[in-house]
Amino acid sequence: MTALTLSTAAVAGLRADAIVIGVAKGSASKPGGPVVAPGAEAVVQAYDGNLAGVLETLGASGAEGEVTKLPAPAGFKAPLVLAVGLGAQPQKDSGYDAEALRRAAGAAARALSGTKKAAFALPLTDPADAGAVAEGVLLGAYSFDAYKDQGDAKNGKNGKAPLAEAALLGGKPRDKAYKAAVERAVAVSEELNRARDLINTPPNDLNPEAFAAVAQTAAKEHGIKVQVLDEKALVKGGYGGILGVGAGSASGPRLVKLSYTSSKAKKHIALVGKGITYDSGGISLKPAGHNETMKCDMSGAAAVFAAVVAAARLGLEVNVTGWLALAENMPSGSATRPGDVLRMYSGKTVEVLNTDAEGRLVLADALWAASQEKPDAIVDVATLTGAMVLALGSRTFGIMANDDDFRAVVREAAEEAGEPAWPMPLPEHLRKGMESSTADIANMGERMGGGLVAGLFLREFVGEGITWAHLDIAGPAFNEGGPFGYTPKGGTGSAVRTLVRLAERAAAGELS
Repeated sequence: MTALTLSTAAVAGLRADAIVIGVAKGSASKPGGPVVAPGAEAVVQAYDGNLAGVLETLGASGAEGEVTKLPAPAGFKAPLVLAVGLGAQPQKDSGYDAEALRRAAGAAARALSGTKKAAFALPLTDPADAGAVAEGVLLGAYSFDAYKDQGDAKNGKNGKAPLAEAALLGGKPRDKAYKAAVERAVAVSEELNRARDLINTPPNDLNPEAFAAVAQTAAKEHGIKVQVLDEKALVKGGYGGILGVGAGSASGPRLVKLSYTSSKAKKHIALVGKGITYDSGGISLKPAGHNETMKCDMSGAAAVFAAVVAAARLGLEVNVTGWLALAENMPSGSATRPGDVLRMYSGKTVEVLNTDAEGRLVLADALWAASQEKPDAIVDVATLTGAMVLALGSRTFGIMANDDDFRAVVREAAEEAGEPAWPMPLPEHLRKGMESSTADIANMGERMGGGLVAGLFLREFVGEGITWAHLDIAGPAFNEGGPFGYTPKGGTGSAVRTLVRLAERAAAGELS
């Protein structure tokens, strides 16, 4: 990953390949032209105070993510100035929003692939700003090159290596708060990028057993207790949901439990992730055009895995247990059929009306397993329904919960982390549609409101009296379009930062 340093060096004398500055859109009093953001005063002075005019001549407007390159002024050791758009100027003196800084830094880092060192002269008013810029740089510079030929793999995206080093100007290298903010950004970003790697890995190389092995290796490295239930243990334990989904595959299912504990913890949160390493739809086969990206159907488990490891690396004073429900959903002679009835780990029976509604089946077993430990809260994360994508689009995930106050806390954590999320209801009348004449419940209900129906199904498998939330990340988990801000094409690592922020709030006694 890109190496980060905090620096108080004068920008003109800094040896670097590029200097990154921020540019905002003109205000109501000065419409149209861009406005150079704080942090770039020395650069503005070197352009005789006319840098904004030069940028406007080059077509810059300050729009979010816009990148404009121009030669550095005389006397600067760096040859290039890169102006990145921050969007609207902040109101009054409140400073730029952390997410605006994160996105701008990410866009700049992407634009500087192939560069050895860049100096980021973006507006830093406090340690939180430094952390946001650091995150943006590290996430924006991400590139998945494991499957390119040897020459391309060395050079990264478009034949260029990712940005090698970034100096954050205006940061205070001897200030404990600034150092802590950057160290947190490194830990969270490294684990989020590891989640991206898992999501992007082809399903022929990442089956449930392989995913479990990755989790075991990371757990050993970071002092996390790990338990892996293989097929034999799942049969013995009665995990009918996970076994039913994995029945059609040559690659057997797994349930992985990751336990990070702190001697100072006063709260315990459980995180449950859907880990369908490939989803063909099973016997209810997906139509053509819907299979190509189904390696991403384990994004929820990847997010949970990354969040637990990040919590351990940060030494958070909270106990965090992660449950990875791993299976491959394939059609074969041994696959679960529509009409089959599964006996779940909870003892409830489920009539499977559609084998492509498999995520809720593996999650149901893992939710009940998590409930047995009586945590203070459970949060599950899943690429669960296309209905949620239709409702909220490709960049926002939905939040459902059995407690309105906790749902609000989760949304606040998402907002603080910079991840778009929206609270969704669990209408009781939709529960009726899942009634079955054969079993306790069916895995399908009304088509309209399908994302909410899935949430209601999951609620059935949460232990009594336990606070629970469900994050449906089907939209933002995998970016099929072009990269933007710090978000790459492919796996995004959606929900990792929200889960980490939620763990931090739990450690601080702010869970509810």
